[in-house]
Amino acid sequence: MSRRSLSLFLFVGLLWGIPYMFMKIAIDTFTPSVIVFGRVIIGAALLIPIALKQGGVREIIKGWKYVVPYAAAEMIGPWYLISSAEKDISSGLAGLLVATVPIWATIFASVNGDKTVWHSTRLFGLVFGFAGLVALVGIESITGNSSLTSIFMVLLASILYAYAVNMITKKLPGVSGIALNGVAMGISAVFFAPFAYVQWPQTAIPMNAIWSVIGLGVLCTALAFVLFFKVMADIGPARASLVTYINTAFAVLLGVIILSEPITLGIMVGLPMVLVGSYFASRKPTVNV
Repeated sequence: MSRRSLSLFLFVGLLWGIPYMFMKIAIDTFTPSVIVFGRVIIGAALLIPIALKQGGVREIIKGWKYVVPYAAAEMIGPWYLISSAEKDISSGLAGLLVATVPIWATIFASVNGDKTVWHSTRLFGLVFGFAGLVALVGIESITGNSSLTSIFMVLLASILYAYAVNMITKKLPGVSGIALNGVAMGISAVFFAPFAYVQWPQTAIPMNAIWSVIGLGVLCTALAFVLFFKVMADIGPARASLVTYINTAFAVLLGVIILSEPITLGIMVGLPMVLVGSYFASRKPTVNV
């Protein structure tokens, strides 16, 4: 990996670790629908012109019957669920729970016929990762640090993320990632527009909430997607996917440093186990099994 690719890789990890902090700030002022609408309308406004210039939008439109469920499972559902959950859980915990995506993706791959899932290395990852998840949820529920309902909302979001990627990879392989996500954000914006209109705050809006939503749209959505696909072109999708572990670390770190969130016992136990488990679960063996 070149120095440029490594720098971009780490920067994308930061950009995808920040949204949990931004959502935590914004949820004190906006409803989840308003937050997601702001994020996707900004993202669509920035990504779609790039996609039109690069080409690939026509192919995405032709595959609309897969793009619509992708938008629902990748953006509409998860971003609403995570924003809602952060009313009652820390941003760091939300980021950690999303790190289970590779585990769920591995399970979906198995259902779709990927027999490498049963390799000992990947099985170890699944078992170890789930053990970390059980420990995390158990400790958080016993100590009363976090809402179980909110925890399971983020886990559902993670399952939807994993389903979306597996589905679109199978149904629309090789399409432009920028075009796909730009159009999906446009679809999501249309979905949330009426809710955002009805739920727009009637009182003065603090600037930190406004800047949080702008940051979500510009940095964590549009810029992060553009840079991620550059990184993926440079180092390949397998290594690029490891950014999941970097953004989780950033999410926990930013929550502690900027939002003064505590590092709970559940996070201390669950973080290394979930990250290690997710890493090994997502590693495909080099030989057939």
